[in-house]
Amino acid sequence: MDLQFLFMDDNAPCHRTVAAEQLLESEDIERMDWPARSADLNPIEHVWDFLGRRLAARTLPPVTIRELRLALQDE
Repeated sequence: MDLQFLFMDDNAPCHRTVAAEQLLESEDIERMDWPARSADLNPIEHVWDFLGRRLAARTLPPVTIRELRLALQDE
């Protein structure tokens, strides 16, 4: 990674353990400050929303896991 980057997480308790904090500090990784559980700031939430809308708009929504996997890959 480039030396100029910010680490982004969702402030979940498992991401705030002493071990996680120590690892980030030992690697001089700067963490982005943001509120806990902030879906509007979490890019993956926008991806899931987009995919959900695209799947719902299909004329034949996926029924099986295999169909869902293929539909997600198509989208």
